[in-house]
Amino acid sequence: MRFEKWQALGNDYLVVERDGLPVPLTAARARLLCDPHLGPGADGVLELAPPTEPGTVAALRIMNPDGSEAELSGNGAREAIMYLRRRGWTDRDQFSITTAAGEIRPTILSETTCRVDMGRASTRSADHLGAEDGRGTLDGAESLEPVPGDGPPGRWTYQHVKIGNPQCAIRVADVATLEALDLPAIGPAIEHHPLFPQRTNVSWFCELEPGVIRARIFERGVGETMSSGTGASGAAVAYVLDGGGTGAGDGDGESVLVRLDGGELTVDVSDDLGVDLTGWAVPVYAAEASDELISALRALD
Repeated sequence: MRFEKWQALGNDYLVVERDGLPVPLTAARARLLCDPHLGPGADGVLELAPPTEPGTVAALRIMNPDGSEAELSGNGAREAIMYLRRRGWTDRDQFSITTAAGEIRPTILSETTCRVDMGRASTRSADHLGAEDGRGTLDGAESLEPVPGDGPPGRWTYQHVKIGNPQCAIRVADVATLEALDLPAIGPAIEHHPLFPQRTNVSWFCELEPGVIRARIFERGVGETMSSGTGASGAAVAYVLDGGGTGAGDGDGESVLVRLDGGELTVDVSDDLGVDLTGWAVPVYAAEASDELISALRALD
């Protein structure tokens, strides 16, 4: 069983090819592979399979470390895309792959960087039970700031964004407020809030200067991460919807630089909420699973 470990801004995934696995990838097996003590350890598993749709290069399946399946991951998708190119699945600079969220279209820009057409974001989806414009308040507060008090999720004004998967983006006043947040303490209650029937990713962000934001991410099924492509995209869309950007006003949308713990991503948001995500992804190592690990995987359902 061959696999590679990749990372993008510190968000690390194991990449496997479905037809090379000794057993099917299940929730329990994904949990073992992602376990940093019992398995290789990762933020998730990317399973690549031969294409299921005409004109596409591959089908991508994304598993979280808790065994749940993600519709899309911006960082994971870039890692899979660069893996496909390096491993010879395609020699084209532009191609398509399928995900649980639908088809995505990358453009290779360099040996390590690609731009991904993530599709069109929406503030209305079945993953959010609140207002159609996606804006709401958790626990009834009317402020963008957390109200002092005990217990998560705190009281926040948020923007729901569906971009492949559900995002809850929360704007705070400044970097000091952002850096003081205890994401492991406040994230789970928002992830599992009744307003989000499929759970949600959560991003907190603030503006550093026009067109530049700082964001921290709590991912559904993962926890706090150094970065998230869809989380960055959700925060950028929420920022633009809130009037943020460079103010160029040229009718072509906004380009937002998102600074995360693991580095920077560029999110281009068109006037109709089309999203292009640009960033890097690199391999860490390639390896073969031991006979003992394969036996442990076989023992799981």
